[in-house]
Amino acid sequence: MSPLCLVPVLAALGPGAPAEATPEARAVAYLCREVPRWSAENKCFSCHNNGDAARALYTAARLSRPVPAEALADTTGWLSRPQRWDHNGGEGPAADKGLARIQFAAALVEALDAGLLKDRKPLVRAADLAAERQETDGSWTVGAPGTTGAPVTYGTCLATAVARRTLRRADPHRFREALGRADRWLRAARVTTVLDAAAVLLGLEGDDDPEARAQRRRCLELIRKGQGEDGGWGPYVTSPSEPFDTAVMLLALVPFKDQADCRPLLRRGRDYLLSAQRADGSWPETTRPAGAESYAERLSTAGWATLALLATAP
Repeated sequence: MSPLCLVPVLAALGPGAPAEATPEARAVAYLCREVPRWSAENKCFSCHNNGDAARALYTAARLSRPVPAEALADTTGWLSRPQRWDHNGGEGPAADKGLARIQFAAALVEALDAGLLKDRKPLVRAADLAAERQETDGSWTVGAPGTTGAPVTYGTCLATAVARRTLRRADPHRFREALGRADRWLRAARVTTVLDAAAVLLGLEGDDDPEARAQRRRCLELIRKGQGEDGGWGPYVTSPSEPFDTAVMLLALVPFKDQADCRPLLRRGRDYLLSAQRADGSWPETTRPAGAESYAERLSTAGWATLALLATAP
């Protein structure tokens, strides 16, 4: 792959940005402004800015979207040293160090895919750290049992899906036992929320055994039931639509984009995300309960929503 297009993003898409700027460009520009702010202002690194949101920027860079070098320079340095992740300064990662490891490791995968990191050894170390927090049943438990996932808390299903992907990308042979436990858990998980259905779909990506197919059918049925009249999804079938839940749903549905019954789901879900996007490129943060204000949730929501727009862009 040729060197990445690391150039200024439409003059940072300030208030006078051209009206023709695409939703993806506005989202990337917003993250380019916000991702480096946390470490500069707080002298530490966070799983919302330097994890979820940075992951979206690495993905944008991989797709040759313009991303200025300074937007990711400090994050790349931080991610390349997993041994420091548990000893961050100030008010960095959330108190759940296990989830922070999963979020940073996921961003590290994208940094390697984007070509901004060449050495794979940090990824193996990051996968080791994530694997240490795996439960004996194969899951990665985040928060209290039964807690609904959110942008900065994930929930067990989403944490398991994201951690599994990191282990597979790091070294499927080295982590074969952990991956086997995760695969068994994902196939047997009792999925009751729409968000968990999307997360399990993400976790089963690429698997085509009978148990995976049966679980996938159950998840897709729940997702179809949960899409709102506005095209979005909330965490439950009857919940109002939220940007975060809709973004995770779209990412889970992308592998099914060629199926006739899934194309309308993707189109309407993307339309909802576009309608919810603010002029500055961000989205209203998804919080539990809804309607609260949280910078961390806002950045992680924007990270997931940007990933969904990039994955479903025409």
